[in-house]
Amino acid sequence: MNEPELTTEERVLRMMKRTLTDIARDTAPGPGLRHPLSDGTIQSIRECLLLITTREQELAKEFGRDVSARPRYVDEPRDEVVVPLNIDAMKKDLDKT
Repeated sequence: MNEPELTTEERVLRMMKRTLTDIARDTAPGPGLRHPLSDGTIQSIRECLLLITTREQELAKEFGRDVSARPRYVDEPRDEVVVPLNIDAMKKDLDKT
């Protein structure tokens, strides 16, 4: 899947989002331990991520990109139906004719 060319603003937003989530992941404490970041800092990170996501959606709509794509779980039912083909049996049928 080829991704359309991103603007500088989109690339900056994507990098900021990735950096903030990496910080949150890297500083996450083990069970029962206090988080090293203050509650205010954690809330600020959440608000920044919300603003980044909102702006990314605005830009995607502005450039006509699909914003409805969502990740899927492995066990999530699909709308498509996959029909397995037995190639060997088809070849045998072709050889008979």
